[in-house]
Amino acid sequence: MRSVVLKPSPRCARCQLPPRWCVCGGHQDIRCPLQVDLLVSLRERFRPSSTGSLIGRLFPNSRQHIWDRERLPTREQVAAPGRDLWILHPHGRPAPEGVDPAGVQVLLLDGSWSETSAMAREVLPWGRLVSLPMTGESRYWLRAQQEGGRFSTVEALLFLLDAFGLPAARDTLRVQFELHVYAGLRSRGRIDVAEEFLESSIIKTALPELLAQLHTRRPREPSDRPPPR
Repeated sequence: MRSVVLKPSPRCARCQLPPRWCVCGGHQDIRCPLQVDLLVSLRERFRPSSTGSLIGRLFPNSRQHIWDRERLPTREQVAAPGRDLWILHPHGRPAPEGVDPAGVQVLLLDGSWSETSAMAREVLPWGRLVSLPMTGESRYWLRAQQEGGRFSTVEALLFLLDAFGLPAARDTLRVQFELHVYAGLRSRGRIDVAEEFLESSIIKTALPELLAQLHTRRPREPSDRPPPR
C-alpha cells in the first residue's frame, strides 16, 4: 500500500494566512508610549488565529517570551528597566488611574484560560497584577468563548489602550484585529459567518479598497493546481 503524505497548504510567512486571504496589504505599524510584551504558551505561538502573534506583528517594539513549564523565563529577562510592570489578568486589582503610559510595561498572557491562570500564578511576584473593566461581546469569532465576559488577548489590549487615553493606537489596533478575524473566517471557508461579521465590522469603512482586493478572485498559483491524472 502506498503511503500518502498530504502537502501542507502554503501560508504567508508574516500573517500565517493562505495567500488568497493574506492581509499584509493592510498592515499598519502601531507605535505608542506603552511598552507591550507577551508571555505566550508554546501551543499558541504557531496558531494562525493567535491574536498574540497579531500584536507582535503590529507593535514593532513588542517582545514575545515563551512560557514553557520546563524552561520558564525570569523576571530579569522580561521586565523593562525603568518601567512599572503590569500583568493583565481578570483576577488582578483595578488599574490605577492617572498613570503615564510611558512609565508602564504591560505583560499580556496569551494562551488558553487554564494556561493563562497558571501563567499568572508563576509571574505574580514580577509586578502588579492588574484587571480592567471589560464589557460587551467579544469580536473574536475565530474561537468560541466558553463564557460571557471573556475576551481575546488583543481585546484586553484594546481596553487598556482606551484606559490610557491612546485612541489612535486603539483605533488602528481594532481595525487590524477585525481584519484578522474576517480573513481568518474566510480562509476557513466560513463564508456566511464571515459575512455576518463583516456587516457590523469597522473594516467596511476603514479598508474598502483592501476588501475589494480580497474579494477579487485571483488565478491559482501553479503549486495550488491539482496534479494531472
